[in-house]
Amino acid sequence: MSLAELLVRLGSFGLDLTWRVEFDEIVDPRCVEMERRSADVGMDTLTLLSLTTPFLQLVDAQARGFAGGQLVIVLTEFDSSLWDVRAVDERVLSELRHHYSGAKDL
Repeated sequence: MSLAELLVRLGSFGLDLTWRVEFDEIVDPRCVEMERRSADVGMDTLTLLSLTTPFLQLVDAQARGFAGGQLVIVLTEFDSSLWDVRAVDERVLSELRHHYSGAKDL
């Protein structure tokens, strides 16, 4: 699953968030652009989505979503297939569990 797919699955919850993205390992030039746009006030969801095509592979990346300055979701990718998702809204986690049968609570 890609970051783009996760962002889409967030639905209306993720639409108005401001994102800050960090990478431990830069594997694609788009990662540099994401970090640049994240540096100050962050970027909106549609901008982040435009930079995360389904074919973008991330390694050790973290995308933090903020609503009104409050951290509300953290998406952490350890490799191209393993994600840790933490959200303040249990409905978001339930929705992801529904769509991804292999999802496990940690």
